[in-house]
Amino acid sequence: MKLFLIAGEPSGDRLGAALMAGLKTLQPGITFTGVGGALMEAEGLTSLFPMEELSVMGLAEVIPKYRALKARIAQTAAEVTRQHPDALITIDSPDFCLRVAKIVRAANPGQRTIHYVAPSVWAWRPGRAKKMAPLIDHVLALLPFEPPYMRAAGMTCDFTGHPVTAEPIASAEQAAAFRVANGIAPDAPLILALPGSRRGEVSRLGPIFGAALVQVIAQKPTARIVIPTVRGVAALVHDIVKAWPGNPLVVETPDEKRAAFAAANVALAASGTVSLELAANRLPMVIAYDFNWLSRQIILRMVRVDTATLVNLVTDTRTVPEFIGAACTPANITPAVLDMLHPGPKREAQAAAMADCMVALGQGGEPPGLRAARSVLAHIPKVTP
Repeated sequence: MKLFLIAGEPSGDRLGAALMAGLKTLQPGITFTGVGGALMEAEGLTSLFPMEELSVMGLAEVIPKYRALKARIAQTAAEVTRQHPDALITIDSPDFCLRVAKIVRAANPGQRTIHYVAPSVWAWRPGRAKKMAPLIDHVLALLPFEPPYMRAAGMTCDFTGHPVTAEPIASAEQAAAFRVANGIAPDAPLILALPGSRRGEVSRLGPIFGAALVQVIAQKPTARIVIPTVRGVAALVHDIVKAWPGNPLVVETPDEKRAAFAAANVALAASGTVSLELAANRLPMVIAYDFNWLSRQIILRMVRVDTATLVNLVTDTRTVPEFIGAACTPANITPAVLDMLHPGPKREAQAAAMADCMVALGQGGEPPGLRAARSVLAHIPKVTP
């Protein structure tokens, strides 16, 4: 069996890698081609081009790279059509992936297509599901309330859980070793800063996070700051945090990241999948995010929910403080971070919500990557998992 997978950003790379591992368990001899990052490459995928080229978000950010992205869409679609795999599996990044699927479907109407990560039609642009239906046969949903939206639009859909629930978490011993190795005292407040995984996000949020942390360190002078990052933006992160307080430490390897998550006391993070990683580690968090000015004007007028944080959405609580758009300012962020550094009712409520969120996303059951693999194989004709 041969599958063509496409992921366009680090969160999709993690999903794709977990799915590939599950597929290899259930279908020995399976082969993969497509577009992916380091994690998918480690599972056996040879990427057509660096995945980081696709890690662009926001209308204004896409425009300067439109021609390059259009060329990659055409190249990818041509390769799928040439290979005619048993299934094309697109992973999130709908602006890129669904354009590829449209070209592929036009060239080969019988091509089986599966999309991993349901579009958040419950949050904004509800018409996306209907536009997606002619291009996609089956959807793998990460959130338990998403399948009805997809089925109503005409696609089959399975809730497969979120891979974050099965990802390894560092032990208390590894967390303590991380502090020792990096000269961080056991009682020093340790703050994680996660300004995103895309260059545009890091460039936009980095100065805001840095300004907020200046104020935090003024009140917590013994605090240290650790910035976990990814390959595609590591150099930019190193450059931006030079001006930050708290003797900032940038970590890039998976082991260091896991240890940092376990060792930290609080996190300041961009909105996105990272909030679920923090929840899996029961790490108190504050979420902040802003767009390019043009993107903000358009996107925020289309939003249909009052929170962008997945922990809040999954648990139907609002325990994670968030500052989105015009609210994403150091003046708002600083007191929230300080608040979450101290034990009390707010931290307790957030901890309970994080635990509930992980259960709702499948923690304690079969690994989501394996569940997703079963769903994929069940929806490819003449294949039995």
